[in-house]
Amino acid sequence: MTQSSHAFVILAAGKGSRMLSDRPKVLHQVGSLPLLGHALRSTEPLNPAHLIVVAGHGAEAVEAATARLAPAARTVRQTEQLGTAHAVDQARDLLADFDGDVTVLYGDTPFIRTETLERMNAARQDGADVVILGFDTPDPGRYGRLMITDGDRLHRIVEFKDASPEERAVTLCNSGVVMAPAALLFDLIAQVGNANASEEYYLTDIVGLANDRGLTCRAVTCDPAETLGINTRAELAGAEAVFQAARRAELMAAGVTLTAPETVFLSADTRIDPDCVIEPNVVFGPGVTLAPNVTIRSFSHLEGATVASGAVVGPYARLRPGARLSEDTRVGNFVEVKNADLARGVKVNHLSYIGDAEIGPASNIGAGTITCNYDGFLKHKTSIGAEVFIGSNTMLVAPVSIGDGANTGSGSVITRDVPEGALAIARARQDNKPGLATRLRDMLRQKKAALAAAKPE
Repeated sequence: MTQSSHAFVILAAGKGSRMLSDRPKVLHQVGSLPLLGHALRSTEPLNPAHLIVVAGHGAEAVEAATARLAPAARTVRQTEQLGTAHAVDQARDLLADFDGDVTVLYGDTPFIRTETLERMNAARQDGADVVILGFDTPDPGRYGRLMITDGDRLHRIVEFKDASPEERAVTLCNSGVVMAPAALLFDLIAQVGNANASEEYYLTDIVGLANDRGLTCRAVTCDPAETLGINTRAELAGAEAVFQAARRAELMAAGVTLTAPETVFLSADTRIDPDCVIEPNVVFGPGVTLAPNVTIRSFSHLEGATVASGAVVGPYARLRPGARLSEDTRVGNFVEVKNADLARGVKVNHLSYIGDAEIGPASNIGAGTITCNYDGFLKHKTSIGAEVFIGSNTMLVAPVSIGDGANTGSGSVITRDVPEGALAIARARQDNKPGLATRLRDMLRQKKAALAAAKPE
């Protein structure tokens, strides 16, 4: 498909009442990406000339999400939900001068593959005037049924509510995805009526109308998993499981080791290069990239982070947005890194918070170190040079800089810059009081005994 030949209309106006949510259904997430985002992504390789989202319930939120997910897309509103044909018709004016094909997708159907759309386009090029995407399933439920006659010719589509027992016995089902020339599509929609059980304008009626004109309608089939629609929280969880299983399989086929695949959770944009090892119970939020030969140990959570080759993260580590780990870094147990650059060979192995910071090559950050980056109003930066040793339990009160080769004494609160090669110690002087601990314990023991004796039985 060239850019001049194709347009997509994505229907995203429904409320999704069975989700029991104030959030529009299409903005619920699978793989940390809204359902609408999955539909939009399936169109990207086809370089569409027009990409239109039809919003309705929660229109402002859907429009804002569309602008973020696909800046080139345009939105129109369906102020009354009168059926799928009525929804598509809202895009009529935006496509008035377009002479290519239009495909109708659904914002709550996240798994339609680009290859499937290409096969529909091949059917169009082979002479079909209207192409419908269908799927065959032994449990067709309440889906509309595709009625095939004359070999592979699609005669009509029957909605479940309007189907006879014989028609409901058909297992070839309608996904709702339609492809047709723009002019023909909108001409057929103009003839769709609402004389049906729901009194709605069904997009599926265009098949019968097209056949009445002597046009050719065909069905292209796909795996039922592609057409999985989301209407309930249970179906959302099922879609998440389908997505995760597919992504895990892709990664392992590409050379990534997942030692317990079913416990690793990925986002739609997670990128993991070959020879990485992901241990059990790791969660990847949006925006994570791992270079080859990275190890992520158990119970770690990563989001918005970039990790270079040879790094080891975890167990029980958290990388937050803006965390950038260079080659051969170590981020260990109960360490959190946010908006910070760790240069090659940096080690932050235990119980530390590194936020809004820059750490030079081969520096070692002792256990319990905190970059105190927030003053209650603004964030401030900590700069640590190369080959610096930060003693355990050091508080680095930003903005502050530690020069190359400097050290800080354990338990220090560093509020001023430390010059290159210097040792900074900022803690109270220790004072030992001989025998005081023994006398104090005896006094407290006697007080406890007296309180126990005075307590009523």
